[in-house]
Amino acid sequence: MDVDRFVRDYYEALRRGEPLDTYFQQGPDIVKIGVFSHRLGGEAVAEALRDQTARTEDWAVESRDLRTFSRDGFAHFVDDVRLVWTDTRRDHRHDVETRWTGLVEPQGEEPLFVSMHVSAVVERKRTDQGVERAQCGVAGPQSGADDGSE
Repeated sequence: MDVDRFVRDYYEALRRGEPLDTYFQQGPDIVKIGVFSHRLGGEAVAEALRDQTARTEDWAVESRDLRTFSRDGFAHFVDDVRLVWTDTRRDHRHDVETRWTGLVEPQGEEPLFVSMHVSAVVERKRTDQGVERAQCGVAGPQSGADDGSE
């Protein structure tokens, strides 16, 4: 199972606006946590990804540190990824530094995601009073899962 190639293929499909749900196994225990959302169950994940593909375009996916690990027929990955996309319903461009983790299992000869977690990097800034304030690296409106990205 070539997990590195599989994850990079997923990134390329995202860039090209291709369907992403085929990269995930089906079943009630499939999990996808996105920058603005949380989905549990293969059908909920697939529906959210189809909606994301329909309402977004012009993706840039810049992988900076993809690492994959395999053990006993299972694999996981971690990566730092810059994501840039346009939410076509809001005509808004997003630019987000993210961290990705996920679990991949074989389905026959092909790997498929069983879980994926994409989180926005939080920057910590010191104020004049020496207090740290956390600031999410997400540009644009903060309105829950209605931002175009799952």
